[in-house]
Amino acid sequence: MIELRQYTLYGGKRDTLISLFERNFIEPQNAVGAHVLGTFRDRDDPDRFVWLRGFRDMTVRKQALESFYGGPVWQAHKSEANATMVDSDNVLLLRPVSPERGLSPRVTPPNTGAVYSATLHYLDKVNPAEFAGFFNKTMLPLLAAEGIHPLACLVSDESPNNFPRLPVRERSRVFVWLTRWNRIADYEAFVAHTRAWSGWRDTAPESVLPALMQKPERLCLIPTPRSQMQ
Repeated sequence: MIELRQYTLYGGKRDTLISLFERNFIEPQNAVGAHVLGTFRDRDDPDRFVWLRGFRDMTVRKQALESFYGGPVWQAHKSEANATMVDSDNVLLLRPVSPERGLSPRVTPPNTGAVYSATLHYLDKVNPAEFAGFFNKTMLPLLAAEGIHPLACLVSDESPNNFPRLPVRERSRVFVWLTRWNRIADYEAFVAHTRAWSGWRDTAPESVLPALMQKPERLCLIPTPRSQMQ
């Protein structure tokens, strides 16, 4: 299970939160089974902090969150953390589309120029498995032809939120793919190139088309100093 968490912060407070987070919140969460997979600055929004948190399953999620948010570290620093945030409820609860498409806890060798992108397709009523089939058959070959191989492909998990103290966007159904870029220029070139793609929707099943009628949401994510994903 993976949470994609996007926090909207008060002006000028992002570095304050990142410093607090990296100093106090990484190891204590990892220790209870809430793995901090990556922490990022949103390149296109100076007031947005984005991070990924993983759990083995929903049972572990409940236990880990109860332990961390009820524990001494969060109690000691929650007021300072919350003072930086306008909103912390933009959270998507996700799962891998298949075992080989998951995002495992691992440390990536540092690369000061690397960035990540998260591409979010909003499915509405489209069946996630059908969209994943279209993605695998049509979009993955297009990406591979550009030398791009997603790190993970995720879909919304529709399990009830078992830690309601932290809201999630339960009505938003998405397909998300994550990619690493060695340079931000590579990411920008890819985005520009995809605007010229023609015909890629032609073979889409009619049942998948509603998810392709709106442009995907793209996040350009710059790793923070202690992010596992570098």
